[in-house]
Amino acid sequence: MIDLNDLRERPDVYKDAASKKRITVDVDAFLKLDAQRRDLIKTVEEMRAKKNAVSKAVPAMKGDEKKHAIAEMKELDATLKGREDDLAAVETQWNDLQLLLPAIPLSQVPTGKDESENMETKKWGTIPTTDPKAKDHVELGEALDIIDIPRGAKVAGARSYYLKGDGARLEMAVLQFALDHLRKKGWLQFTPPYLASYECFMGTGFFPGGDQTNIYAVGGREGKDTAIEPDNLSLIGTSEVTVASYHMGETLAASELPKRYAGFSPCFRREAGTYGKDTKGLYRIHQFQKIEQVVLCEANVETGMSMFEEIRTNAEEVLQALGLPYRVMTICTGDLGKGKLFQQDIETWMPSRKSYGETHSCSYLGDFQARRLNMKYEGKDGKRSFVHTLNNTLIASPRILIPILEIFQNPDGSVTIPEVLRPYMGGQEKIVKRT
Repeated sequence: MIDLNDLRERPDVYKDAASKKRITVDVDAFLKLDAQRRDLIKTVEEMRAKKNAVSKAVPAMKGDEKKHAIAEMKELDATLKGREDDLAAVETQWNDLQLLLPAIPLSQVPTGKDESENMETKKWGTIPTTDPKAKDHVELGEALDIIDIPRGAKVAGARSYYLKGDGARLEMAVLQFALDHLRKKGWLQFTPPYLASYECFMGTGFFPGGDQTNIYAVGGREGKDTAIEPDNLSLIGTSEVTVASYHMGETLAASELPKRYAGFSPCFRREAGTYGKDTKGLYRIHQFQKIEQVVLCEANVETGMSMFEEIRTNAEEVLQALGLPYRVMTICTGDLGKGKLFQQDIETWMPSRKSYGETHSCSYLGDFQARRLNMKYEGKDGKRSFVHTLNNTLIASPRILIPILEIFQNPDGSVTIPEVLRPYMGGQEKIVKRT
């Protein structure tokens, strides 16, 4: 949700933002609806005031004067009811269309039509020379008996999997290492709800819109003797949804900011529209685990971008500690989400893809989410403002296991465990096939 006063003053800026973000929304139609709504509110308020005035005067009236006033009030009632119905219909359209309006990108966002025009801004690490006989993570996982995709598909359909033995232990080691990395910096860890209401998905900007098709809704079901109504809940695709909603409807003190939260949760995505894309292995799947950094800070772009650097750096430090080469991509306007002011993705080198693959996404949303979630803070002067929000992946698994397994595989088929993970695996140095 955006600042409507700013929209009314600078409609062309929002039209430009929608065009550059490739978002289909009619700004002029919204402004026409907005003016109509304000006119109706004024009319309804005037009619209610008149009705109240007549209603108060009637008891003191007598005879024809009273009859005339009562008749006038009945006529006013009918007209008012019609105007109230008109206002309710207009407000429904006004609210729905308002949710489609985009936030304005920061000036440093590169202009581009789609992801092909995202800009590489940083590289770290040396890309390893790949042995022609090297295996991809699926072959390695099957040979070491730590990944089982066929049985995952048998149980839960395509894009499902089992991690087992040292595969499951490696995943937990990566996640715990990453959590400890944030804990040492003073971040507050959350195990949030994995189900959320429409209000939370709308508040964080996932509903309504294209993202909605990737969310698993929890529907009702019918039994032999009973029917259960839909729950109006959906499974989260990121803990951003429930962690960012933690202070929904609240006003914080400026002294409490910034809030640094680390949400650890399983995540569920339908991956609608990606059929035939990245279908092999653990890259694009329906269920995964993720640690998400969520920040609430003061309404200041300079402060927001400082927090942006902090959360992206946190993720980079984890990758560097693991010894995984990566690059940072600045996302262009055509690939930038509706509510985002600025975004950078981190892509990690994956030998089997012979390229980098996205493993992290870092976003600054200004007050876009806070307006939807009604999250404010009060300064020393008593002024209330909407907080600014940011989020970034600290680590997501099992996608991060792809470069770990492929980069650290050995000629004998074993995999060397990154040194920083060994304390979480009982000092184990390699993954070898169980005998």
